[in-house]
Amino acid sequence: MNNTHHAEPASFNPAQKEAVQHTKGPLLILAGAGSGKTRVLTHRIAHIIQKGTPPHHVLAVTFTNKAAQEMKKRIHALLGAPPSPAGTPWIGTFHSLGGYILRNEFQRTRLPKHFSIFDEEDSLSLIKESIKELALDPKQFQPTRIRGFISQKKGELVTHDIFREESGEHYYTRIISTVWDLYEEKLRAQKGADFDDLLLLPVVLFREHPDIRDAYQKKWSYIHIDEYQDTNHAQYILAGILAKKHGNICVVGDIDQCIYSWRGADFRNILAFENDWPDGRVITLEENYRSTQIILDAANTVIEKNKHRRPKNLFTQKQGGEKIVLIPTPSEKDEARYVVESIRAVREKGLQLREIAVLMRTNFQSRILEEAFLESRIPYRLTGVKFFNRKEIKDILAYVKASLNRDDLVSVKRIINAPTRGIGPTLTLKILGGVPLKPREEEKRNAFVALLDEVKKTTTTLPPSKAFKTILKKTGYMNMWDEETEEGAMRIANLKELVSLATRYDTHNPETGMHALLEDAALMSEQDAIQEDEDAVHIMTVHAAKGLEFDQVFLVGLEDGLFPHIALAGENEEERGEEERRLFYVALTRARKKIVISFSLVRTIFGEKRVNAPSRFLSDIPGHLVENIMDTEGIIHYDL
Repeated sequence: MNNTHHAEPASFNPAQKEAVQHTKGPLLILAGAGSGKTRVLTHRIAHIIQKGTPPHHVLAVTFTNKAAQEMKKRIHALLGAPPSPAGTPWIGTFHSLGGYILRNEFQRTRLPKHFSIFDEEDSLSLIKESIKELALDPKQFQPTRIRGFISQKKGELVTHDIFREESGEHYYTRIISTVWDLYEEKLRAQKGADFDDLLLLPVVLFREHPDIRDAYQKKWSYIHIDEYQDTNHAQYILAGILAKKHGNICVVGDIDQCIYSWRGADFRNILAFENDWPDGRVITLEENYRSTQIILDAANTVIEKNKHRRPKNLFTQKQGGEKIVLIPTPSEKDEARYVVESIRAVREKGLQLREIAVLMRTNFQSRILEEAFLESRIPYRLTGVKFFNRKEIKDILAYVKASLNRDDLVSVKRIINAPTRGIGPTLTLKILGGVPLKPREEEKRNAFVALLDEVKKTTTTLPPSKAFKTILKKTGYMNMWDEETEEGAMRIANLKELVSLATRYDTHNPETGMHALLEDAALMSEQDAIQEDEDAVHIMTVHAAKGLEFDQVFLVGLEDGLFPHIALAGENEEERGEEERRLFYVALTRARKKIVISFSLVRTIFGEKRVNAPSRFLSDIPGHLVENIMDTEGIIHYDL
């Protein structure tokens, strides 16, 4: 498995060549799945630099660290020069870009240079604290919903001050406003910013300080935005501000792959491109280098039923291919058993496990699949558990964050007694509350502060990998875990992996390298945790599979109510229905050679057995592209 595996041609097709060579003015590249967009984008950037534009005047923005690293690697290979910070384009995610701007311009913001980035878990912790302090019922005012609401509003460039003014007299919105105000007070007190601030605050900064805006517009004369269909309002506005002076903005996207509206993505940003940039050029990449024609015919037929899209028709030089296999099964257990037995069969024929994916609509489907894989002893990897979310990793990162920002109480509380140093909950509250301490308590507090001083010195003077080795030794954290136990061995292995991972950042100066690592850790996506060299079947949701490709894809649970999901009913039903169809399209186009689709006649959900109808999407695939596997009574054969 990887995201660049398909065999692309030595030369470009006409549309690709036009996109690479178009270097003046706005450009929209409508790139179908598997059409070589990353290759086009990297060659375009290299072409611009080779024509004389200094590399540091080029900006490229992606949506995952994984995509950014891949782009950097390709561009460095094309330019044939060793990378150096001054001689390379700025390539990173939108959130990394926001962090870069805020740290550079910290004197004009409410944040210090060493501000902490609060990830989703940290932000939720502050929301819960705020609800508790306001004596609100967390069942009525659910922390996760309030955090989601605040995130949505920030993505729309609504600040808490604006929301307070607009909340009116409605009871619920006034309560939300009060919680939000207290949440922002806590963020400020801890000198922190949440994910959404990394997009909101740069826009606010540019609007309030035209001189800073002008400097960044001058700095980047060529701007590239990948996955433009996934931009929210804040990202859309930020990109527009940066590109306004030179107008050399190139955006790449595909409306048919917009599947993240639940986190603010708006495909209408692509539809608005020609209005925003009237002199812009539009180039469509339709030739596919990944999948067989049968797979593409199925995908094209499915997606053409959506109304809100730009017409395109994927094609390939690879004619024919295996038909799409459709499997009805009696239950989800039978479905899982069929999947593992099928994988066992293709493995015996020589297909590597890493080239196989099992895709599902929702995470709850993974349990029954994992049971079947464990029973069959087929190696698998469940994507979704992020490396940087593991306790031991978050603890060590908290040491670094707390050493650089003593006001980051979330990080301080996390490690003040890890490993145990006699500072329990009561003493922790006294220390954080500034309450007078007894002599012995003062000794413990001073020892902890001295340790943080040592960690700060280590962090700002040593390369990140060496810094982590030293921190693990000085804090005694590694000794918390017993290598003879399964849990201890796993956590120690993860800590060692952190040191190895940190070597990627050693080329920067120590402070810059550590900040880059902390930002990447906070912003890591599910895909960033995927280990491509591990020979194991990938089990993941379709959302997590976006941008990836595999030789064989098993798509499970194609039942009405599950895929498309039952949540599409109600308000905006048509829009949500179209997004579910786009999600199915994304699932189909992950496969290079073969797709197996299955559904269960009966599935147990929340303890209740439910009789299912096949997904309505299955009837959209032309019959001549499908091979049905069932006996005369509609039950599948297991003899493979």
